[in-house]
Amino acid sequence: MKICLVGSSGGHLTHLYMLKPTWSQYDRIWVTFDKEDARSMLKDEKMYPCYYPTNRNLKNLIKNISVAWKVLRKERPDILISSGAAVAVPFFYLGKIFGKKLIYIEVFDRVDKPTLTGKLVYPIVDEFIVQWEEQLKVYPKAKNLGSIF
Repeated sequence: MKICLVGSSGGHLTHLYMLKPTWSQYDRIWVTFDKEDARSMLKDEKMYPCYYPTNRNLKNLIKNISVAWKVLRKERPDILISSGAAVAVPFFYLGKIFGKKLIYIEVFDRVDKPTLTGKLVYPIVDEFIVQWEEQLKVYPKAKNLGSIF
């Protein structure tokens, strides 16, 4: 099984990296911003850079659709996992078209309101994971697996 971990650098990337006991035994690739924190954290991992800024940036959304197309066709992952942010959207929608399993983890710090990325991917994911019981009011079909931290 091959996993594609997709996320912005910074906190989203840290969130995904904290799941190392879960993903470390699988073949995997990463998609994130080509920034120092990502390069440092993923120095021994296979990483594809994506374009940023992503929030409400139509030009980079289009570029990231192209990145997603190329990465998904080349690497053929079985599962896509993300904790956001916007770079997850093109990967998840193309992943859905390609029949991939999609797992989204809503961020820890949004307890009573959805994130934009969460709202966009919620309808298409196979598993939507939250970290607070209160988040189930926002995402009723989600699973609360508790805090990653």
